[in-house]
Amino acid sequence: SIPSAIVKTLNNSNFNTAELQNDGKPMIINFWATWCSPCKLELNTIAESYTDWQEETGVKLVAISIDDARNMHKVKPYVDGQSWDYEVYIDANADFKRVMNVNNVPHTFLINGEGKIVWQHNAYAPGDENELYDLVQKLANGEPIE
Repeated sequence: SIPSAIVKTLNNSNFNTAELQNDGKPMIINFWATWCSPCKLELNTIAESYTDWQEETGVKLVAISIDDARNMHKVKPYVDGQSWDYEVYIDANADFKRVMNVNNVPHTFLINGEGKIVWQHNAYAPGDENELYDLVQKLANGEPIE
């Protein structure tokens, strides 16, 4: 299951990552940062299809910003300026990043309905989101991921 760490909501309240869940449907956890161009490109590209993804599979994407204490004030204005329909949290102390063994961003995890990490991917190239969605569809259909 998803490890426990305390992150901040965009309204600066605490949230325990162990509570992340999606009612037995697939979940994507994407680590990103405001200073990371490929991260923003990936999340903005997914945002264009996210409504369809949700309607077809029930998937939920959770975006975890690793902006540190110096930069975390930039996250909410950036997110507010995008048309993201994601849950967004800020991991300013790098606690969640550490327990998930994330070294650099973007880093994407795919979680199955039982809350287990079944796939992960580091970096982003245009088109990667198609592979991600293929895997989400498999999970939603109860198919195994190799």
